Amino acid sequence: MTDVPRPSWKLVIHGGSGVILRESLTAGQEREMRAGLEAALAAGAEILAAGGDALDAVEASARVLEDDPNFNAGRGSVFTYQGTNEMDAAVMDGRDRNAGAVTGATATKNPVSLARAIMRNSPHVFLSREGADQFSREEGLEQAGPEWFATAERRRQLELMKADEDHYFDEELKYGTVGAVAVDVRGHVAAATSTGGLTGKRWGRIGDSPLIGAGTYADDRAAAVSATGAGEYFIRAAVAHEICARIRLRGESAKAAADAVIADVGDLGGTGGVIVVTPGGEAAWAFNSPGMYRGVAGPDGTKVAIYGDE
Repeated sequence: MTDVPRPSWKLVIHGGSGVILRESLTAGQEREMRAGLEAALAAGAEILAAGGDALDAVEASARVLEDDPNFNAGRGSVFTYQGTNEMDAAVMDGRDRNAGAVTGATATKNPVSLARAIMRNSPHVFLSREGADQFSREEGLEQAGPEWFATAERRRQLELMKADEDHYFDEELKYGTVGAVAVDVRGHVAAATSTGGLTGKRWGRIGDSPLIGAGTYADDRAAAVSATGAGEYFIRAAVAHEICARIRLRGESAKAAADAVIADVGDLGGTGGVIVVTPGGEAAWAFNSPGMYRGVAGPDGTKVAIYGDE
């Protein structure tokens, strides 16, 4: 009897999209961003290469990006208008479409792990603010004070934005959401997304990242998707679910579906991007902004990119 080869695994990550131009990053900043993407890929790829679950891999990759102050999630999250850090995250398992999400978390060191705990250990999908913080403590997740999340650079960005009262938040979206999607050797997909939101966000604003079907979705019948960009438009277009629906119901490739839905977001007036992976191992990304921090890993190696022409 000949051995049947196992399906291949694949991991795709993003660290945000927006007005990311070569002249907007110093050589040192670019090196740090690329190193952060490489580290996140390594964390998830180690799990997948050993035959581990896609859900474990996307959580591991997202945690690395959350701990890196160069990205807008966990440590290094942008500030609200009131000068606080309020974080959102979501995870979804393509096997049974189980999901967990959190918005307005303030003290969990890794919000993506809080989202997974909500999925695993609560009867709910989505928790918010004080209740989410309470659940996190009851679950024994690692807590951190405001000094862990806050950075001088993010505070400078808030003051710069507030100097122009015509803008409520960072409309150029230079410091975006992080996310990961993966397929494991059993053909199961999973997605994770985490963000600090928009610089200067007000009134308890919630973007697309923690909304299942908008910024995060996974379905073994189609794909796993994580989004980044102008959340208000991604919510209206139900981006992550729409991509999965096009793949499942119309038979489109991951790339074709992603391109079509991002084009729709653009028609509405929004900018941003998505990463996608299918149970068959097709990996894709699409974005209509100048750049998107992104990377892909598989048995044949890894690649990271930042700018639109890479």
